[in-house]
Amino acid sequence: MRMTVDAEQSALSGVSRVEVVGAVEMALRGREVSRLSTPHHRSTVPLRVGLSEADRSSVDRLGQVHLQSLSGGMVPLAELVNTEETVRHQSISRKNGKRVIYVMGEVAGELESPVYAMLDMAETLDEIQVAGGAPLGRLFTREPVVTERPVMKWDGEWQVTYEVFRDLGIAFAGAILLIYVLIVAWFGSFVTPLVMMAAIPLTLIGIAPGHYFAGAFFTATSMIGMIALAGIMVRNGILLIDYLEARLRAGVPLKQAILQAGAVRTRPILVTAVTVIIGAIVILFDPIFQGLAVSLMAGAFASTILTLVVVPGLYFLIKRGWTEEAVQ
Repeated sequence: MRMTVDAEQSALSGVSRVEVVGAVEMALRGREVSRLSTPHHRSTVPLRVGLSEADRSSVDRLGQVHLQSLSGGMVPLAELVNTEETVRHQSISRKNGKRVIYVMGEVAGELESPVYAMLDMAETLDEIQVAGGAPLGRLFTREPVVTERPVMKWDGEWQVTYEVFRDLGIAFAGAILLIYVLIVAWFGSFVTPLVMMAAIPLTLIGIAPGHYFAGAFFTATSMIGMIALAGIMVRNGILLIDYLEARLRAGVPLKQAILQAGAVRTRPILVTAVTVIIGAIVILFDPIFQGLAVSLMAGAFASTILTLVVVPGLYFLIKRGWTEEAVQ
């Protein structure tokens, strides 16, 4: 809807063109007329004047706004402007040389992750058909190569989330590989490092329930905590196996060596876990780093308890199997 100031009627009514434009702008967009200082706000609060959404929802209601003329009388806006319905040409947007139409939405509330919104809209999007009755194609991680027909690409916050977790996943895999290579070089075995690294997946037993009970989302900082926790938990496995093999070289039987390793190394392993948990409490209530704290605290607690049982148990099974094969 286009409003044009009627110059003749404006002159006869004694209302200038500037006043008409200013009144319409104030009604539709609002205007800051002052600022208020209150004891509950650190900075001043802007006071804006404008029409409510109901009053600016139609041209007829907008035309009922009155302006004061030079003579002191009130003139309705409808008498000062000419209103016509026109067609506004849509601007053409392009991304990487391809025509694109942006449909935007802000995800807020209890579930702020874009993944939940995408899943909720899946059935509705399945019903959309393009020219020829074909379903609307949807892409999640890449842009379309051919654009002969409309294709929808999930972008924005989802794309950032995908790339962050993809890169962190690659970093996590690289960290695990590097840890394995270092342990192989130190112990001279390809199997023993796998036993030590069994503590890494055990962290998930604590991380997943930890996020659930804390009411926190699994974010990028949660992934960072999971990567950091991998090195800490492998250290616990190294403490156990290193002492255990030292006892075996001293001629102690396998079962006795495992019991001694557990008795001697439990204390430093528990101290390590406690220090990690205490250090993470500082950032537990931070809205950004809460996921990091939950991963460190819950993962360290669960993995430490399970490491003291699973790692020696796996080592015992493997060594006993090798011993039986050697006897046969």
